[in-house]
Amino acid sequence: MNYIAHRAVLASAQRAFPVFTLRTFLTVALLFPLAHVSAERSEARQAATRQAAPSAAADPLRIFISVDMEGIGGIGTNKMVSSSGKDYATGRRLMTDEVNTVVGAIFEHGPAEILVNDSHGDMQNLLHTELDPRVAYIQGNTKPLGMVQGLDNTFDAAIFIGYHSRAGTEGGFLAHTGSGAVKGLWINGTEVGEGGMNAFYAGSMGVPVILASGDRVFAEQFAALTGSSTVAVKEAVAYQVARLTHPDEVRRRLAEATREALAGLETARPLEVTTPVTVEMKFATTARAEILQAIPDMQRVDGYTVAYTARTMDEAYRLIRLMYKYISW
Repeated sequence: MNYIAHRAVLASAQRAFPVFTLRTFLTVALLFPLAHVSAERSEARQAATRQAAPSAAADPLRIFISVDMEGIGGIGTNKMVSSSGKDYATGRRLMTDEVNTVVGAIFEHGPAEILVNDSHGDMQNLLHTELDPRVAYIQGNTKPLGMVQGLDNTFDAAIFIGYHSRAGTEGGFLAHTGSGAVKGLWINGTEVGEGGMNAFYAGSMGVPVILASGDRVFAEQFAALTGSSTVAVKEAVAYQVARLTHPDEVRRRLAEATREALAGLETARPLEVTTPVTVEMKFATTARAEILQAIPDMQRVDGYTVAYTARTMDEAYRLIRLMYKYISW
């Protein structure tokens, strides 16, 4: 502070306080520069924060969520997963609430871009007008990649909600693979259900599945295959009967598991996929296996089973979906 500035401060103080001692003047003269420096430092910190904020906002986590219905908490009969069934409306509500719970936990972790893919039946089950407005949503089932539509190598992680165990699983609630026409599916020699098939596809994109939820048997199967965290939301009493956990407790577990999975994201690893990819599918009838011989290079393993060698997992996945969904008998 120069002499002229000192005089200005003194004159201002004298007008405000008629009795203005030398000690008061010295105090003002000493503190003024310190306050000035403090203000400059505060402005510098704010500027640094403004510079850092765009960087963080420009690089949010990209999370893909595939949501099926049989493995949703609170769903205990096959009627609840059918649009014509009793309490289907309740099932839709439970499904939507679980997605919103996971989405909320993701945003608690930090900025994110989230794509939700409805993956059950006709794939228009979620109450999409009640989904968290921060997500994007894929609806409809006439899509070549079905349950993983929209998933590519730009995503940081995938989460599977409401899944079920594979076809033929003892103790699995509404266990199946794709449809009732499929009795078994093997990818590179490993028997998988929908969860495993989708995890292999995610792995081919370099995307780890960091969390999956469903009935107890599904959780065990999926964890054994992928090493991913799982949440068991129910236990089958019989094929179409389940012992349920209250939806409030299910959502609490899902939120906690999501937070933990995101905390460990840096160490998460995608499921390894080797190429070429061998596919074997066993069907309920010999007729379907016969019809599939029209596909070039399709092999007949036995009366019910066909095999194909695909160049990539993307090619394999599209073929699998074609064989069980779009070719019927």
